[in-house]
Amino acid sequence: MLTPELRESRLLKATRLEPTDTTPVWIMRQAGRYLPEYMAVRSKVTFIELCKRPDLAAEVTLTAQQVLGVDAAILFADLLPVLEPMGFNLEYAKGEGPVIHNPIQSAADIDRVRVLDDVNSMHFVFDTVKLVRANLPANVPLLGFAGAPFTMASYAIEGGGSKNYLGTKRLMYSDPGAWHELMRRLVGSLIKYIHAQIDAGCQGIQLFDSWAGCLSPTDFREYVLPHTKAIIDAMPSDIPVINFLTGNPALLPLQSQAGGQVIGLDWRMDMADARSFLGPNRCIQGNLDPVLLLADMPTLKREATRVINAAGRRGHIFNLGHGVFPEVPPEAVKALVEMVHEIGAQ
Repeated sequence: MLTPELRESRLLKATRLEPTDTTPVWIMRQAGRYLPEYMAVRSKVTFIELCKRPDLAAEVTLTAQQVLGVDAAILFADLLPVLEPMGFNLEYAKGEGPVIHNPIQSAADIDRVRVLDDVNSMHFVFDTVKLVRANLPANVPLLGFAGAPFTMASYAIEGGGSKNYLGTKRLMYSDPGAWHELMRRLVGSLIKYIHAQIDAGCQGIQLFDSWAGCLSPTDFREYVLPHTKAIIDAMPSDIPVINFLTGNPALLPLQSQAGGQVIGLDWRMDMADARSFLGPNRCIQGNLDPVLLLADMPTLKREATRVINAAGRRGHIFNLGHGVFPEVPPEAVKALVEMVHEIGAQ
């Protein structure tokens, strides 16, 4: 339910292109290893245990919002556990990140990928949403999220991280029919998963296409665009979708075509160019280079000002171009949030 306090929040007003008293800001990976409060919780459990313990996942979500003073909380969760009820054997190996032990190795393997019919297997995510929403300030929105279908397909095929996406592109090029069937199964599951996050209490959703930057515009148009668009089109009209894609500024026109009230940019895209292309009637999110949080304060303020001025004072949500690095001092993130609010109010 969208209360009057939430409807009038800075972030949601920005998504509707309404004037705000200052530029709203939240930070990708704002609950992360750079925060001592996060590490105090994380030191007691494994990463996946933290994701699957609603009390702890809610705690780190809430603490990050409170400590930083940001204008939205984002659910602490991970992209990949939704693949488990779809038939994938997922492990978070120490020092290696996520590993899928039964990746898709041929078109025949797609037959074993199950569409997520019953979202109750992901109850820990929705229980976390309910806990966070019950304890957030009344005027602070909660963002849910999911991986976009190309990123999820790549994980399912590569079995983990990849530099060249050889298996993913091999399937995509050699058997388009199998590729589109895999994407359809992912889309069906992700729509149900995101809707359940909204039903549990999220006021917005970010769709992460962290890996689609490896594609040419031609390939994105043919193999990805219809599926990303299908997810965004299936969302409630009153729930803003942040369509976030990294790694390839040439994909901006297609990213925009895929939809979303908000277009999220990484730092490789010039904000002024993006605003010029998108025009004044689209909310834009981003896009400070995360490494700038390791720079001196005058440099950080100069670059934050540049981003805000290029995006314009209406229809802009300030964010990094990707997540906070563990090496960043928490004081730098707090200072950035204060800077954005100060600059945006001028």
